[in-house]
Amino acid sequence: MGELIDGRWRPTTPEASLLSGTVERKRSIFRSWLTADGAPVDGKPSFPAWAGRYHLYVSLACPWAHRTLIMRSLKGLEHLVSVSVVHWLMGEDGWTFAAGPGVVPDEVNRVSKLHELYTLADPHCTSKVTVPVLWDKFERTIVSNESSEIIRMFNTAFDKLGALPGDYFPAEHWEEIERVNERVYANLNIGVYRAGFAKQADVYEAAAYKVFETLDWLEARLADRSYLVGGRLTEADIRLFTTLIRFDSVYYGHFKCNLRRLVDYPRLWDYTRRLFQHPKIRPTLNMAHIKAHYFGSHPRLNPSGIVPIGPVLDLDEPVLSLNS
Repeated sequence: MGELIDGRWRPTTPEASLLSGTVERKRSIFRSWLTADGAPVDGKPSFPAWAGRYHLYVSLACPWAHRTLIMRSLKGLEHLVSVSVVHWLMGEDGWTFAAGPGVVPDEVNRVSKLHELYTLADPHCTSKVTVPVLWDKFERTIVSNESSEIIRMFNTAFDKLGALPGDYFPAEHWEEIERVNERVYANLNIGVYRAGFAKQADVYEAAAYKVFETLDWLEARLADRSYLVGGRLTEADIRLFTTLIRFDSVYYGHFKCNLRRLVDYPRLWDYTRRLFQHPKIRPTLNMAHIKAHYFGSHPRLNPSGIVPIGPVLDLDEPVLSLNS
């Protein structure tokens, strides 16, 4: 992996971004908005929704990019927003479009490495190069590389252009969704990374215990509901699912979050299978990319690069009744 410094690519290792044994996700620098009519958002110009104008760059391994693929699928935007998929291995060149199963080359800008896209948008760009990236083919620039905002754009911007019905950030539940998102992000989404890349035992233990405190809280929350907020599928579920679906296969062993497995939480495991079995979510999951990325891209954590053969998870097992 690496980052752009004064428009020049500087390769680094994942460990080089850590500070005192902790890990923080660097703030995205491209933060424009895409709206139905291009009306200003918070006083700033936005991009208007046009069919075929925008292109999404993702990794099938990355949980943050996975969010955007799920929302794209739920809203039926496949014919409106095209997509490219990077190779699962993130090495010295960062994300690339090297040939491999499931890779979808960049037919829009013809770049071979994702960092080249950032310098196309801004030759003097100074940024960590991340996925997802939402690209404007018309202006030839990056609209956003912030996944939490891209999913909200996809939620409403294309509704008048043939998107499927459905509001995954309903106004009557904004505050509760934000509260759930904040706790899940701080202690679980990024918490597994804080545990996994910790360089000190106390830092690791603090992060890992917060991961399981949050899983315990979620297990209890699901005692009387099928979804996290409002009795329906919302972005809170999408943001949680992309971590849960990786938990037993990656985070449990690779990131040492091994106090309990997800399958040891009856309601959370049932909930995860319920989301996976959704016909619009299932096609977005590629476990081969997920496992090959994590176990192959972090040499300090897994020097051999060997991808484990397990675990075997039956995601198609029938979903149990709500309070089973």
